[in-house]
Amino acid sequence: MPKLAPTDETFLATAPKRFERTFAIARPAAAVWEDLTRDGTLDWCRALGSGAQWTSPRPFGVGTTRTARVLGLLAVQERYVVWEEGRRKAFVGESINVPILKRIAEDYVVEPDGEGACRFTWTVAVEASAVGKPGAPLNAAIFGSLFKDTAKHYGVA
Repeated sequence: MPKLAPTDETFLATAPKRFERTFAIARPAAAVWEDLTRDGTLDWCRALGSGAQWTSPRPFGVGTTRTARVLGLLAVQERYVVWEEGRRKAFVGESINVPILKRIAEDYVVEPDGEGACRFTWTVAVEASAVGKPGAPLNAAIFGSLFKDTAKHYGVA
C-alpha cells in the first residue's frame, strides 16, 4: 500500500482542507467514548460499511492502529498520535491503497456538557495528492455523509 506523507498532530490545524462538526449529544460522555472505541466503530456511517477495524490489541493508546475502508474501495491505515482516554483521540494516515491523498488526520474530542450529555467534535484534515485534487467535491460529499450519518446515529439535528 502506498505510504502517505509523514505528518503529526499539527496537521489538524494547518491542513489545506478541514472538515469539522460538533454534535450536542444527549448521552453521557463515557457512553459516546465507548461507542467511538468499540469494535466496528463508525459502522453507522454508510460510507464506511462495517466500520473502522482496530488492528492493535487493547488497551488502546498512542501508537494504536486501525484500518478504515471507504465505499468498499479505499483503504486507509491509521496510527493514533494522541490518546487521552475518555476524552480525545487523533490519528494520522500512514498508507492508502489508492493514492488520492497526500496526508490525512482526524481528531475526535468528547467533552461532558452537563449531566447525561456531551459534545463530540470530529475534525478531518486532508491534503489531496495531484491525482486526488479533481476529486475534492467527492471528498467533501463523503465527509459530509459521515457527519450526517453520525448526527442521525446520535439523534442530533
